[in-house]
Amino acid sequence: MEKARILVQGIVQGVGFRPTVYRIADEMKLNGYVRNLGNSVEIILEGKKEEIKNFAKNLKQNKPPISKITHLEIEWLGLHEEPEFDNFMILESSADFSGSSVIPPDVAICDKCLEETLTQGNKRYKYPFTACTDCGPRFTVIKSIPYDRVRTSMDEFPLCDECMVEYRDPLDRRYHAEATCCPTCGPSVFLYKDEVLNVEDPIKEAAKLIDEGNVLAIKGIGGTHLVAKTTEDDPVITLRKRLGRMNQPFACMSPDIETIKTFAEVRDFEEETLISRRRPIVVLNKNSDYYLAPSVSPDLHNLGVMLPYSGLQHLLFQETSEPAYIMTSANIPGEPMLIDNEEIVNKIEGIADYCLLHDRKIINRCDDSVIRFRAGDLAFIRRSRGYVPEPYDFSNIAGDINILALGPELDVTFALLKDKKCYVSQHIGNTTKYETYKYLQEAIDYMIDITRVEKIDAVACDLHPMFFTTKLAHELSEKFECDVFGVQHHHAHAGALFVDHGIDELICIAADGVGYGDDGSAWGGEILHVTGENYNRLGSLMPQNMAGGDLTTKYPIRMVIAMLHEFYEDEELKKLMKNEYVTYFKHGEKEIDLILKQLERGFNIQKTTSTGRVLDALSSALGICGERTYEGECAMKLESVAYYGADTCEIPVEIKKHNEMYILNTSKILLSVLENKKKGMPVTDIACSAQRAVAEGLAKLGIKVADKTDVDVIGGTGGVFYNETISKTIKDVVTENGYDFIQHKNTCAGDGSVSLGQAAIAALHYKTN
Repeated sequence: MEKARILVQGIVQGVGFRPTVYRIADEMKLNGYVRNLGNSVEIILEGKKEEIKNFAKNLKQNKPPISKITHLEIEWLGLHEEPEFDNFMILESSADFSGSSVIPPDVAICDKCLEETLTQGNKRYKYPFTACTDCGPRFTVIKSIPYDRVRTSMDEFPLCDECMVEYRDPLDRRYHAEATCCPTCGPSVFLYKDEVLNVEDPIKEAAKLIDEGNVLAIKGIGGTHLVAKTTEDDPVITLRKRLGRMNQPFACMSPDIETIKTFAEVRDFEEETLISRRRPIVVLNKNSDYYLAPSVSPDLHNLGVMLPYSGLQHLLFQETSEPAYIMTSANIPGEPMLIDNEEIVNKIEGIADYCLLHDRKIINRCDDSVIRFRAGDLAFIRRSRGYVPEPYDFSNIAGDINILALGPELDVTFALLKDKKCYVSQHIGNTTKYETYKYLQEAIDYMIDITRVEKIDAVACDLHPMFFTTKLAHELSEKFECDVFGVQHHHAHAGALFVDHGIDELICIAADGVGYGDDGSAWGGEILHVTGENYNRLGSLMPQNMAGGDLTTKYPIRMVIAMLHEFYEDEELKKLMKNEYVTYFKHGEKEIDLILKQLERGFNIQKTTSTGRVLDALSSALGICGERTYEGECAMKLESVAYYGADTCEIPVEIKKHNEMYILNTSKILLSVLENKKKGMPVTDIACSAQRAVAEGLAKLGIKVADKTDVDVIGGTGGVFYNETISKTIKDVVTENGYDFIQHKNTCAGDGSVSLGQAAIAALHYKTN
């Protein structure tokens, strides 16, 4: 009789893995035991060698639905005449082993638990915290590993006798389901306004209050949402005024896919993502019958929509006939999402009329994930709930090294590399805010602890010397006594792209708002020849002056003046600005005169090759958006206007070579836009053609560099690649010219995956040096 030890790593804790092992071993009549071992699952088996091999195959084929096996190793312990075990057992967890498996992400309530929640007479009827091993919170409730109830926020809720029977039965789907509970023993929900309100059904009352036009703060699994009805403008505008967010689109939640289809277009791949266990927000195009309030997603052709993923959310929609509710993160702008009851009540005062709260602690904040498809290709705008902390495989990238990468400064995530697996954090946010910076540090400490990293070998960061994350990198390098490794922003974007596709050389079109260049200027429209840890910059958009530096990001008309300055006489340019754009200047005509003097004298001018600034300028020149009130607003509104247009305007794409660099003349594009506007061409058509020209120009830059370097793969990265038309146009031009085109598919095109790219480039550096 053979004895074997099987060690399984991956997403194997908190997903019903041990009871699955038990059932398979029991069916195959194999004796031994299974237990959680630190970050892994250990299985000891006795039986014939072939039977044990068949067990391993069976386990891989029939693993629990939300588990993931990344490594399964069989260690043969030799022949034994007498059996050591007379049955198969599930043992208590041990914390001795430090492998590289992790806690799974939070996933949506499963069909069986939802059925119980909605079935009258069931003991969990209308209970919002119903969960089992196949569903519910994981990452947001765990304090430490191994993943057992005593190390989660459920430790405050001892199981009742009935739940304990389920919890201890290996054949029950709630066997060691650490989040399981019922109305007798679990958390409770309550309605709050100045005090806890005495209402029979807090969720039903909450829906009634929302439908009456009130704004509610509703505490969920990984944070808190601000909720309002969507079929009337007044509640949405009230929420906007209270938040000071007058234009930024709000995400919303609908009860089911059929309801979403009444106001939005839902393509097959979008539906598949919407109904998946991960339940992200998906950006959808509004349909011709769109009837939600215009203020939900003002001046845009699309909006973010998600389906309910918790029992509480499903119960809320049972009590309303509304087709959708606003579901936006409850936080002070720029600060982390609120999770503590006292903090929610205090900080949301004056914003929410009522709070629907519960008494289960949230251990880890985790914002909703956001996804957009471009011509069928998926891209994460935000990779968070439902996906974190599932790691990326770095087996072909990293050696035996632990790296902490801190990302940029806005839309920050951090990444932690251990055992050739890279764990990217949930969305952290804007680290220029103290509370968010503090949250980043707390989240780093937590991730290091839960992955059991004992030593950091290097801290990777952005090149920008003034970023808070760069300063933190130097502080942490002293703490860990390790190197600081700086990575250029767009090189890091490319790094995330080659992680996604398993390659290490490509021509990268990096198009975004801004990234600190290695020459100290603001890059953002770059063609890089990337060879793993190295890159060569061989093309870009024309360097343009930013009149007033960062003021141009808020008031893009300043960018318009700067881009036109060398093509117009001052008086002619002044007349154009005063006649057509004076309202776009905060200080009117005086500001126009001041900007022209700045440009003449070169005072307070910064150079940029940013694609984002060019798109902003086009938006402003066409009268679409004169002031940016949220990130990406001008470019997003340009895209929405272009969505309804046709590519009928002649707009030149002029590329020249200068100092071994291919340069796209973006001023010529802007001049042509103004000429078409003067001719009376429809703004929708000009916007469409202008976007096409920028996209075609970027694609041709990439092709020229690829021709020169003999590389056959061209990739697109950066926030501009969330624009479906630009993304598709570049893809079409590149492939028509015989090159392979790649985009992000499991990473963010924007800054959310910069930390991943930093980790990859640092890992390659230390592997080869």
